Amino acid sequence: MIAHPKRLILLLAALVAFGPLSIDMYLPSLPLIASDLAASEAQVQMSIGLFLAGLCLGMLLYGPLSDRFGRRPLLLGGIALYLVASLGCALVAEVEQLLAWRLLQALGGAAASVLARTIVRDLFPLGDAARVLSLMHLVTMFATLVAPLLGGYLMLLAGWRSLFLLLMAFSGLCLALVALKVPESHPPQARSRSLGAAFLAYGHLALRPRALGYIFCMGSGFAGMFAFITASPFVYIGHFGVSPQGYGWLFGLNIAGIILATTLNARLVGRLGPRRLLFLGALVAATAGLALALLVGLGLGGLVAIVVCVALYVSVTGMLGANCLASLLAEFPERAGAAAGLAVATQFGLGTAASALVGGLHDGTALPMALVMAGCGACCLLAALFARRRGGGVA
Repeated sequence: MIAHPKRLILLLAALVAFGPLSIDMYLPSLPLIASDLAASEAQVQMSIGLFLAGLCLGMLLYGPLSDRFGRRPLLLGGIALYLVASLGCALVAEVEQLLAWRLLQALGGAAASVLARTIVRDLFPLGDAARVLSLMHLVTMFATLVAPLLGGYLMLLAGWRSLFLLLMAFSGLCLALVALKVPESHPPQARSRSLGAAFLAYGHLALRPRALGYIFCMGSGFAGMFAFITASPFVYIGHFGVSPQGYGWLFGLNIAGIILATTLNARLVGRLGPRRLLFLGALVAATAGLALALLVGLGLGGLVAIVVCVALYVSVTGMLGANCLASLLAEFPERAGAAAGLAVATQFGLGTAASALVGGLHDGTALPMALVMAGCGACCLLAALFARRRGGGVA
């Protein structure tokens, strides 16, 4: 029997949180992991980019596969793979082993991330889907808020390997709850006729300009956030001398901003519509990114200016994600798995590219992070304008 709606939203939010928790919780430990495994900072940063690449690949596979075979079996299998890979991460002796297990962990976590969103589309219409996705994101952000703080203190008490053991326990709990409480939401009569037809949905989506606008608006905003996530431990801790615990609190400011913006989005989306709100979010992201690049480039404001601009940028990412995805899935209900897979895979693919770019430009200062975030914010706004024009309005 399916879980109570509120409990179902909470469980789906926990599944969407697999990706953020898998990254945010161990961010304060990156310098220590590099030292413990005798690896360079660039190698350890690569574990973030590789995780994002694994998520991207997994989502491209799980979306169409779930349109053809249903959501539940793929969801259970993916969570099980994530659980095993988390244990592998905790037991590594070399950085190459960590990279391999992180890739497998991402391939498993991708199922939870994309299929939870797809299940929302199976169960809710557009207005309700945008609100539910906002509420799911809100619950996820509460968990993500404490992740760097928990990671910083747990690292001190039990070492960085304990972080992956905690992720293993979390995934085990989610696996049990999904097995007991989430039945199949995509009935056989609604599924794609063949596996080939399911994957051909990507071509159909790629030829729809408005769909591309939604996808790249969502993905560009997310990419800027991951440029920050990749660079921030080395900017805040390495460049500005912030402690790992202090970094956790500064990181938490961004999550608090997401919670505030996402709460407002959930309250306003019924009145203003998801398309107006996604345009507003894109405008804020572009403005904050440009301000960040100018202030860092001119050497003005120091750490405080960076924290404020980043918080403004990151705060609207939840608003962008919920409204872009709800609008996209409403237009392609018969290809919901492929649409969600392509959107979220593009999101993490652009995040991977931004992560690799900011890592490649790493010079010990905040400038690479600021420039990449500014570029991502500008692309986000351009994509929102493109979707708006192609849609004939913003309602």
